[in-house]
This record gives sequence, C-alpha cells and structure tokens, in this order.
Amino acid sequence: MSEESTSVGNQAQEGLGRQVLLGAQMLFVAFGSLVLVPLLTGLSSSVALFTAGAGTLVFQLVTKRSVPVFLASSFAFIAPIIYGTEQWGVPATMSGLFAAGLVYVALSFLVRWKGQKIIDRVLPPIVIGPVIMVIGLSLAPIALNMAQGKTSDGAVQLVPFDQSVIIALVSVSVTVLITLLGKGMFKLVPILSGILSGYAVSVMFGVVDFSAISAAPVVAVPPFVFPEFNLEAILFILPVAIAPAIEHIGDIAAISGVAKKDFFTKPGLKNTLLGDGLATSLAALFGGPPNTTYSEVTGAVALTKAFNPAIMTFAAIWAVVLSFSGTLGAVLATIPVPVMGGIEVILFGAIAVVGVSTLLKVGDELTEARNLIIASVVLVIGIGGLEVGIGDFAIKGIGLCAIVAILLNLILPKQRSEEAKVEAAE
Repeated sequence: MSEESTSVGNQAQEGLGRQVLLGAQMLFVAFGSLVLVPLLTGLSSSVALFTAGAGTLVFQLVTKRSVPVFLASSFAFIAPIIYGTEQWGVPATMSGLFAAGLVYVALSFLVRWKGQKIIDRVLPPIVIGPVIMVIGLSLAPIALNMAQGKTSDGAVQLVPFDQSVIIALVSVSVTVLITLLGKGMFKLVPILSGILSGYAVSVMFGVVDFSAISAAPVVAVPPFVFPEFNLEAILFILPVAIAPAIEHIGDIAAISGVAKKDFFTKPGLKNTLLGDGLATSLAALFGGPPNTTYSEVTGAVALTKAFNPAIMTFAAIWAVVLSFSGTLGAVLATIPVPVMGGIEVILFGAIAVVGVSTLLKVGDELTEARNLIIASVVLVIGIGGLEVGIGDFAIKGIGLCAIVAILLNLILPKQRSEEAKVEAAE
C-alpha cells in the first residue's frame, strides 16, 4: 500500500467522529423540508425518514459514493399525492410513484444512449417552466385553507379561525426573517425555524393534543405501506416525474459548482439520474414520498466545506435510525394545520417562482408565437383544471399539463431563431 493511500486511510479513521456529527447536522438541515411533504399529504413522517435515508444510500451505491448530496421528499409530487390518495388510496398512489421513479431510470438510459443534449431538446425551459408554475399555483388553495385552520379541501374547521391566522402569521414571519437575516447554519433552517415557532404559539393557544405522544412507544417500526397496481394512478402521476427530473439536472449543476468537481462527467448524469430514480421507486415500495436531491443540504455543504460524500452516508444512517422512533413520529403528528399552512404560503409560491425563473431562460423568444402558445395553453389548462378522459379513466392537472407541453413542443414547427440555436449547439 502506498504512503499516500495510508495517509488518506488514517485521515478517514481520525475523522470518523466528525463525519458522524456532520451527518447529523446535514439531516437537521434537511429535516424541516423532509417531513413537510408527508405532513401535507397524509403520509407517514417516519416512513419518509426511512425512505430518505435508504434512498440516499441507494444513490450513493449507484454513483459509487462520489457526490455529496442528500435525497429526501420531493415537493413536486405534493399535489399528485394529495389527489391520488383521495381518489385511489395510498397503496394505489404508491404504484404511480413507483412508476415515476422508472421515468428517471428511462431518462438515465436515454442520456446513456444519446447524451445529455437529448434532454435539452425534448424538455427545454418552455416545456418545464409552465409545468412547474402549475405545480405551485395549483397548491395555493390548499395553503390558504390550512393557514385558516381548515382541512386541505376547506371542508372542516380543525382549529379556530382567529387563532389559526395568528399561528400561520408567526410561521410565515419567522421563516421570512430567518431566510433574510439568518447567519451561518441558522440561515439554512428557515422552514424548521418557522415550524418550531408556529408550534410554540400553538401550544400557548392550547390547540396541541399531546395525548398521542405519551401513548406512543419509544421504538416502533414505521407504518410501511406497500404499492397496489392501479393503471389510472400510474398514468396520472407518470408525467409529473418530468419536472423534478429536470430539477435534478439543476441540482447536480449546483453541487458541481460548490464542490468544484464536474459530476456531469464523473459519475455522469446517466448515473445520478439512475440513482435518483431507483431511490424514488424504492421509497414508493415502502409508502414514502418520492426522493429528490436537496438544495438546502447543498447550501450546507457550501457553508461547511464538508465535501466528503461519506458525511451523507451518516446523514442517511441517522435518518433510518430516527425513523424507528415512535416518539418522534407522534410529536410530528401533533403539529397543527395552520403551522403547515403558513409555511405552505411561502413554499408553494416559491415553486411557482422557480417555474417563472425557468421560463425566463427562454429569453426574448418567449413572446414568439410558438413559445407563447405552449406557455399559454399549459398555464390555462393547469390553473383552469381541465380534465380529459375516456370512460372511467381521466387525467388532469400537472400530468395533463406535462403531456400537453411535451406534445406541443414536438409538434409545433420551430421558428428560425430556435432552429439556428439547435444547429449551433450540435
């Protein structure tokens, strides 16, 4: 063994304790967003913790532990999960989410075959931007209902209106203040800070029921839910995977810039997409939300200069271990709806803004007839709630938007300026 490899091995051994602590810190940064998706969709937070950890480990296996990222609950699937669980139930919805992971896998093989440019051609900003905007805007009513203390559909008042508004305002205000004024690691946990502040006010108002916490076992197996095949759920959710798959490319670009390594070359987009897809399908096998790479963890990596992917291994292990805490699961279940509603007001709006930002990448060509038609049709269909179906099968919302956007982009003739750009890129 060379002297250099021995030195590296000794450093790894000496730094093990630090890696374990940094792994816990990375999970803490991701925690607020990680549990937010299951709390909003009715899935289990404990299962989400387990599948985030397991998914991250699968991603590391596929990419040979070369990328310092953490995978956890994807916001892009919130609306489809809510609709799917109400329409077909959790097991059927999981079959759709399992299929969504396979979309990532298919894209990874497409990249392996044709190269990354094929993604840019089939899924350009004019396709992805409007779809992401619809994801955010379609969730707006849910955010406002929950901020007012109601169920997501507004049918039942769970917490008194006056108290709910105050709780939601505290959650929003603290999240905004931490985002704008926070320093160091504190700046990386605005969502978690907002949730804790809103929860504290909820306790003051006496709207938190602690009985479930005392009754919960200290250690408990997460309530796993296994998929049941449902073609309608699969066809409904399948197109939704397109938007977060493109988001994945942006996340890999971000961590490449932070770590000053070209992860598009090694391990390559073909492998990072494959790892993300397998992690998402694995999550669905246990009843967890789809996984995606977390930008806030990338921010923590940039701040701490913790570029060693082994740190994410320990973050994943922490997540799996904590998923078996019955007490933690019970505590998370006591968070009142206005706390989450306040966070959603910012979060869902932020998703729409990401869509706007993506759309702006089209530049001056956005107002050209072809691009204007694609964006306009997709936005009106999505926000207007158009539903298309044959017999018992129907598709609407984000899934329909994604299909329409892709088809219009492929069918409508490109204008001269766009053709020139494609030729120049080739």
